[in-house]
Amino acid sequence: MNTFRLGFSPCPNDTFIFGALATGKLDVANCTLEIIHQDVETLNNLARDGILDFTKISVHAFGLVAEDYALLHTGAALGRGCGPLVVAREPRNMDSLRHEAIAIPGKLTTANLLLQLYGEGFSRLRPMSYENIMPSLQQGEFAAGVIIHEGRFTYPNYGLHAVLDLGAWWEETQNLPVPLGAILVRRDLGPDVAEAVDDGIRRSLLFARKNPEKVWPYIKMHAQEMDDSVIRQHIDLYVNDYSLELGEEGSLAIRRLLELAHQRGLLPSLPASLFLGE
Repeated sequence: MNTFRLGFSPCPNDTFIFGALATGKLDVANCTLEIIHQDVETLNNLARDGILDFTKISVHAFGLVAEDYALLHTGAALGRGCGPLVVAREPRNMDSLRHEAIAIPGKLTTANLLLQLYGEGFSRLRPMSYENIMPSLQQGEFAAGVIIHEGRFTYPNYGLHAVLDLGAWWEETQNLPVPLGAILVRRDLGPDVAEAVDDGIRRSLLFARKNPEKVWPYIKMHAQEMDDSVIRQHIDLYVNDYSLELGEEGSLAIRRLLELAHQRGLLPSLPASLFLGE
């Protein structure tokens, strides 16, 4: 029985997808999974250090580790109407923020990559944990911030104004869903192990869809005092058919984002295959 380290965030979309596996309601054939909960930027850096066998990761960070890690087909966070937002304390436009300090939820997040692909990019970045961005803006510490996750629903509570929906901008210019996060496997584990865990994640997601009440306590335990209604909105927004299977369009969206970043000199070139066994 092999033990593999699986990293994912405590956010409701991830705990919904992985809840059945994490709580022992399902297992993976011939595998034991050691669960590691961390915010996505920590997971990004753990993958760069090669510490995790399987992990949720920002698509941005995947572009930096694609020689050592491959994509799984299941568990990703892609979609429409779910991208990061640029918000500010007062109505602004993006040009007015060109030389201002902007809080971001981590340098390796897809939110930051989309920000850098917009126009000529932005240089005065202030990385911080995503849950601290809106309180910091409310206190006037920064001109603007890029918010993710449940921030889409709660930023008006902080008296903030939307400046730009980076996800909508991506969708309009590329006609593709915005690729936020994905699940990776270390390439040296081989396609058989990757397929077994991929299947386990798929079964875990289907279990949660059929039996949401059985994973709800696990979701709540990690939801950082989030309201139930916000938790449900979060899951509804970020868990969708792309989470069950990336498919051709989802794979194209990931490759398009990373190739555009490479053309701008932000990321290295991609390997020919994003998946194992192709």
